[in-house]
Amino acid sequence: MAHAYTPGLKVTEGTTIEKKRRLPLEGEVLVETGAAVKAEDIVAKADLPGNVQLLNVANLLSVPPEEIAEYMLKPVGETVSEDEIIATTKGLFGLFKSQAHSPISGTIESMSDVTGQVILREPPIPVELKAYTDGTVTETIPKEGVTVETYGTYIQGIFGVGGETLGDLVIAVNSSSKELTEEQILPEHKDRILVGGALVTTDAIQKAIQLGVQGIIAGGIDDADLRQLLGYELGVAITGSEELGITLVITEGFGSIEMAERTFALLKAREGMKTSINGATQIRAGVVRPEIVIPFVSEDEDTTADALVGMLEIGSPVRVIREPHFGKLGRVTELPIELQQLETEAEVRVLQVEFEDGEKITLPRANVETIEKR
Repeated sequence: MAHAYTPGLKVTEGTTIEKKRRLPLEGEVLVETGAAVKAEDIVAKADLPGNVQLLNVANLLSVPPEEIAEYMLKPVGETVSEDEIIATTKGLFGLFKSQAHSPISGTIESMSDVTGQVILREPPIPVELKAYTDGTVTETIPKEGVTVETYGTYIQGIFGVGGETLGDLVIAVNSSSKELTEEQILPEHKDRILVGGALVTTDAIQKAIQLGVQGIIAGGIDDADLRQLLGYELGVAITGSEELGITLVITEGFGSIEMAERTFALLKAREGMKTSINGATQIRAGVVRPEIVIPFVSEDEDTTADALVGMLEIGSPVRVIREPHFGKLGRVTELPIELQQLETEAEVRVLQVEFEDGEKITLPRANVETIEKR
């Protein structure tokens, strides 16, 4: 039997979630399989090599490169302090000495009798990997990381900026169609994750950063506001490494777009709960979606069978991802088998969608994405 598929976002009330937590280089895993962890727990750590500084000792001392070893006061591997003298000439009767001072605190990594350069390395940079979400460690990968499993609400967004963060969920607006403005952001929202409705403004984001809000979830954001916030035009590279002081997860798209009612209702039902979010997004090959993870204990964990993600059928909830109906939600009412001709004279497979207001239109199947629900 043939099936039709289209890209989709997950909006799941309760499901088993697995998060792989890996170090950027080999290190030490701090937990064992079966251990219960909190989102803020450190599960692995490593040391990134420090930055390298070059010091041309031969030039500073005015000696041939092959002779610098004779004038070094400390050997390779020895630690040095910033501005410490690491090489010196004998001078004339103890006077008129030439000296080489270390520009950093660190270690002497190597010296070259060809170039006369001494390589100094700054102290290692510690990297600590947190669990990201409350759960149980189901797998440990020696020297690399762990897999954390939890049960909870899982929602994917359209776009995000900023990395992983954590906080209690607060609904800042009373409707999915309301904008999140700076007046609605209060001092008591420090360390919280706020939920807006149709749009979040630049002023609101700036105030949230000042007050120490951890993250904002909203339906839409203006691209001009995003450009102003970042200070540059965002390209197609992966996001998530921005150092804004806050993480944003946009669930619907650019502009003022009402948050899907199911998404808003689901978040509202989870108000006050510990929530993990990640704004990392990649829209090219190897798609990465921003996400919202809200773990909770369920007596009936994962009783529903996993649906085939992205499969289109009559009744499937979908979101339109092309103009002129961009962002509108509806359900599939027809899936004609025959190819239909567009205005461009291209022949494609189409579907009929009924929007929430009752309007029905026919669209190319490539113009929608499914919304996975459980």
